[in-house]
Amino acid sequence: MANPEDNPKLHALGFAVSSKVPTHWYNLVADFPEPMPPYLNPRTHEPVQPADLEPLFPKSLIAMEMSQERYIEIPQRVRELYSTYRPSPLFRAHNLEREIGTNARIYYKYEGNSPAGSHKPNSALAQAYFNAIEGTTRLTTETGAGQWGASLSMACALLGLTAEVWQVRASYDSKPYRRMQMEVYGAQCHPSPSQLTEAGRVLLEQDPQTSGSLGMAISEAVESAVGDPHAHYALGSVLNLVLIQQSVIGEEALVQLQEAGETSAPNVVFGCAGGGSNLGGLAAPFIGQNLREGTSTRVVACEPASCPSMTQGEYRYDYGDTAGLTPMMKMYTLGHDFVPDPIHAGGLRYHGMAPMISHAYHLGLMDAKAFAQEDTFAAGVEFARAEGIIPAPESTHAIAGALTYLRDGENHDDEVVLIGLSGNGVLDLPAYHQVLGGQERPA
Repeated sequence: MANPEDNPKLHALGFAVSSKVPTHWYNLVADFPEPMPPYLNPRTHEPVQPADLEPLFPKSLIAMEMSQERYIEIPQRVRELYSTYRPSPLFRAHNLEREIGTNARIYYKYEGNSPAGSHKPNSALAQAYFNAIEGTTRLTTETGAGQWGASLSMACALLGLTAEVWQVRASYDSKPYRRMQMEVYGAQCHPSPSQLTEAGRVLLEQDPQTSGSLGMAISEAVESAVGDPHAHYALGSVLNLVLIQQSVIGEEALVQLQEAGETSAPNVVFGCAGGGSNLGGLAAPFIGQNLREGTSTRVVACEPASCPSMTQGEYRYDYGDTAGLTPMMKMYTLGHDFVPDPIHAGGLRYHGMAPMISHAYHLGLMDAKAFAQEDTFAAGVEFARAEGIIPAPESTHAIAGALTYLRDGENHDDEVVLIGLSGNGVLDLPAYHQVLGGQERPA
């Protein structure tokens, strides 16, 4: 087999690295007042060991998943790739402030400027890089709305790997442009559940008309990876390593707020919550600052009412996928066989919440609220008409959380409110069209 280090795509190609691109990822695990519960082997129910994860991930990512270090250096090649869109902009929402009549200062951290249109490349580029340097040639993954599938497809194209994506059928059917985006990057995209895996065939036999779920798609992608010695699996959310790689969002925001003249920490941070990647990436550095420096930033996870894992789920061990192939994780969960309604925010249709976020919520380090689809799209339209950016359906949950808070009748003068705008909604315009036309799906 050729030496992976001979691959020119792994080395510098003349990109300029901005001095403002973070040099290290942040790991909230290091600052927790109580350790996170360990993952469990799905067969033995004993704590997972590194060797248990080697069929799925390269050793470097396994080490990151289990790391207790506060800061982990970002490889130079990944920083070069980041520099094509990072640091992502932090905007003051002056127009929105005027529209709603608030004296609070509203900021939003905009991740929709990435080539794939969302925050997902922050982890996709890193995972593809670490796989490539260890000789992996093919990555399999799941995707909901398609932001993660598109991002991993792009990352594989840039770093010389091939990608195969199982997309939740509800989104595969309703969001064809995301599938086309993956195909432009050279990836294969299948609706899930499919006839291509044993897990998919069993699920289709049980319910041929199923709309699918992220848990089902994960089962298929994991099965495909484990059966190929040249392949690994890449996960777009939930795992510690993903939230660590997404921490560039919050790290940049900390600096950018200071550069904007804010001398104290924000009062409230709102992020959309599905599996936890965007929320964790935005919020973890602020929670860490609270723990280390005694600041009091409140973090609010904004989740869909149709898939309320934090506000209505149980905090217990559960599988990360429907077929029970993944390690068991202690998290807020609705059950690994839960199939949510096929809402437009396909990226938030996961049955559980990232163990890192779940642990923070369990310890009282953050809050959570659920919002109906009708309310989130109303907030997204209001934001678009004030600020000009059409948010992804997932991001509208964070906007709805912020607007609800600022309109609660309390005095929010001189407060600083930060919204995580995880992606743009350009490829989600049919959803907006459907909502504006009154053809609303169940919330």
